[in-house]
Amino acid sequence: MPPKNKFSKEQISEAAFAIAENEGIDRITIRKVADRLGSSIAPIYVNFTDVEALRQAVIDQVVAISQQLLAEETSRSPFANIGVASLRFAKLYPVLFKDFVMNQNHYLQDYDEGMGDLLIEQMKTDPELHGFNEEELKDILFKMRTFQTGFSIMVANELFLEEFDMKKMIQLMDSTAEDVVNAARLRKERGI
Repeated sequence: MPPKNKFSKEQISEAAFAIAENEGIDRITIRKVADRLGSSIAPIYVNFTDVEALRQAVIDQVVAISQQLLAEETSRSPFANIGVASLRFAKLYPVLFKDFVMNQNHYLQDYDEGMGDLLIEQMKTDPELHGFNEEELKDILFKMRTFQTGFSIMVANELFLEEFDMKKMIQLMDSTAEDVVNAARLRKERGI
């Protein structure tokens, strides 16, 4: 008879997420998750075929958190909301943020597959970005993500002075986004 489920798939995923949040995704092991749950490894293997399946569940959870943070940002333009959500993620989950962008791994690709289309759709609703086709929006997003990634790394590593609070970070991000969009608009007008 197969072992009885002592823990739900969600409980196991939450335990794995807690490990990833503090130590990084690559530090998740079946044994660590079992220890965190005060269990043997059997209930984990009932729900997940291997550690990679468990890590994928954590990546799925990160995508869901990112989508939630983006959904919560409604006070700015849709394009600006993307950047603010990224800053918030870096501040709330610095280890995971660094894991995704600073370590050579497949996690960012998996994350992009879960978020890329959503971000472009978000940008299409921004009145400031009307007139740009999908390829142009992707180019604008890539340029802003390049800036945003570096900026968020600084946030995740707490490299800013205390006086440089979230409000000032958002102002800097807004002015950079405006510069990127204005430059894209000029290139479009000039046919470059």
